[in-house]
Amino acid sequence: MSRPQFYENHNGEKAALQFSIAEYDERLMGLRAIMDANGVSVVVLTSMHNIAYYSGFLYCAFGRAYGLVVSADRSVVISAGIDAGQPWRRCAHEALTYTDWERGNYWRAIKHITGEGRVVGYEGDHLTLTQRDQMEDVLNPVVSVDIAPATMRQRLFKSDAERGLIRAGAATADVGGYAIRDAVGVGAREIDVAMAGRNAMELHIAREFPDAEYRDTWVWFQSGLNTDGAHNPVTARALRRGDILSLNTFPMISGYYTALERTMFVEEVDAASLKIWEANIAAHELGMSLIKPGVSCAEITHGVNELFAERDLLQYRTFGYGHSFGVLSHYYGREAGLELREDVDTVLQPGMVISMEPMLTIPEGQPGAGGYREHDILIVTDDGAENITGYPYGPDFNVV
Repeated sequence: MSRPQFYENHNGEKAALQFSIAEYDERLMGLRAIMDANGVSVVVLTSMHNIAYYSGFLYCAFGRAYGLVVSADRSVVISAGIDAGQPWRRCAHEALTYTDWERGNYWRAIKHITGEGRVVGYEGDHLTLTQRDQMEDVLNPVVSVDIAPATMRQRLFKSDAERGLIRAGAATADVGGYAIRDAVGVGAREIDVAMAGRNAMELHIAREFPDAEYRDTWVWFQSGLNTDGAHNPVTARALRRGDILSLNTFPMISGYYTALERTMFVEEVDAASLKIWEANIAAHELGMSLIKPGVSCAEITHGVNELFAERDLLQYRTFGYGHSFGVLSHYYGREAGLELREDVDTVLQPGMVISMEPMLTIPEGQPGAGGYREHDILIVTDDGAENITGYPYGPDFNVV
């Protein structure tokens, strides 16, 4: 039997993608402008976020390599045989499947599109050293150019269609938040409350987006000591009266992540905790007021820092105050050029989407111990910012 190294698998009909073909073509035009500016003749993208952004296909690696080859006139997803026709159905343009009958077929499939001896663009923040060596050996590029920073800068500016999807995600996060609030009670376990929020969001997404793929929506719901870290996993700890809680809902719609985060308390909040909570809310409100075009991420960060310093709380801040939104997730993708940190000088511009999420962590044994976090998503407009998060924050609503 003759076994091919790669082949086309056009099984079934093309699926309805989250965005129009025109939207993906517009993104590819932006990528080709990046290629022209850097003298690149062909790009080999390997990350989940860039492949999804430019093609619509979000892969599941499970240890296998995936790619998107973009030239002046083609855009071809490179996928593993285990996925059969799904990559072709879920991508905007072409797809080529490589087989695992022999090692190296992934790069042979890519070479079939790129040829040899060209100027090749790649993602320096994603391609492993092993894969980079194989790219050099198989494609024999004249020169290799890291285009990852430029693609990130392109992704920072959201189209009208992207902003619409992000709005829908923020509304879905609110749905999860209300379901969590309803599930909170003395004796309920973190896992029980988290499942209530996740189930509500997944059902909402299925109703609102009947043609989508459903995966990766999740909840981190933390209580007591478990609130000290923003990314602490869910446990089976049972809630007690007076516990501090951290509500975190994360809907995923076609690779687009949104979030809602709120401080809560079970039935009552003590005076020391209330003082810390109110300080974090003040920082949250100040930070949101500073988000507007023409202001740098560092300037916003310093402004919030000053408030915490005045209240002798800056030492309890554990990370930056916000980040970009779009094609990203807890296990892939991050637009590090748009984060509210002291070392990021990016100036906000209309069309960017960013969160405000101050967090204070008071160590165990001190008055008000626990992690306090509020999180809203804002779209930068021509003259300010629009807050698209609807779930209330503060003790009036969140002492449950």
